[in-house]
Amino acid sequence: MLKPPIVMTIAGSDSGGGAGIQADLKTFAFHCVHGTSVITCVTAQNTLGVTAVEALPLSMIAAQIDTVANDLPVTAVKTGMLLNCDIVSLVAKKIAGQGWRQVVVDPVMVSRTGAKLLHDDAIEAITHRLLPLALLITPNRYEAQLLTQKEINTIEAMQSAAAEIHKQTKTAVLVKGGGMEAPIKGTDVYFDGDRMELLPQEAIPTPHTHGTGCTLSAAIVANLALGYPLLEAVKRAKEYVTKAIGHSLALGGGQGPVGHFFPLL
Repeated sequence: MLKPPIVMTIAGSDSGGGAGIQADLKTFAFHCVHGTSVITCVTAQNTLGVTAVEALPLSMIAAQIDTVANDLPVTAVKTGMLLNCDIVSLVAKKIAGQGWRQVVVDPVMVSRTGAKLLHDDAIEAITHRLLPLALLITPNRYEAQLLTQKEINTIEAMQSAAAEIHKQTKTAVLVKGGGMEAPIKGTDVYFDGDRMELLPQEAIPTPHTHGTGCTLSAAIVANLALGYPLLEAVKRAKEYVTKAIGHSLALGGGQGPVGHFFPLL
C-alpha cells in the first residue's frame, strides 16, 4: 500500500488551469506526492487575463486547513495568492498554530510584468506576519524591489536584495530572475544566511510561461517532502520548471501555461 508524502497548497483557483491551485496540484502529481488544497479565492481567468476575483469566507478557508490537518500529516506547505490582509493574517495564524516548518511562501504581491496584485495592507501583513514563518521565500524581481525599496537591474542588486530580505525575515530567499533582461534573464539568486548561490538557467524564448512562479514553489515543496535539503530541492524544482517551460502549451489567444506533464507530450 502506497503512502506518499502529503503536501498542501494554500492559494487561489485559476479557472484557466494554468496557475494557482491547478498548477500546484499538477506539479505535486508529477512529483508523486499527495497534494491537498486550501482555496483562498476564486478567479475567472483564461490565457488573456483575469476578469473577476472573489475571496472565500475566512471561516471556509480556516475549515479547509483544519479539516485537512486533523486527518492528514502534512509534510510541507506552500502559499500562493492570499488576496487580502484578513486572509494573510488567518493563514499565518494557522501555519503557526500547526507548527509547520517546511513552508514555502510565494509572495504573489506583484506580477513579473510589474502589476501590483495586493492591497498595501496585505503586503504589510505578508511582510511582517507570514514571511517570518517561512523556510523559503520566492519573490520575483518586482516583489524583491517592493520588499527592499531598491531598484533591481543587475545580479549584484539581486544578491543585495536577497541578503536584505534574509536580514528582515531570517528565512532563506530565492530572488527569481525570470523578469530580468538578457543576458541574466532566468538566473535566480539563493541566499540562506550562509550560502549565496547563483542559479543560472538558459532563458527559453516563449511567451507561454503562465504559472511559472506557482509551479516553481510547488515543485520546491514537493522536493522538500521527498526529503531533499532546501538548496537541492530548489535546484531540482528549477530544473523541472525549465523543462516545463521548454514544453509550454500554446493554448487560447494569450499566454499559455507551462507543460507540467512534459514527458507525456
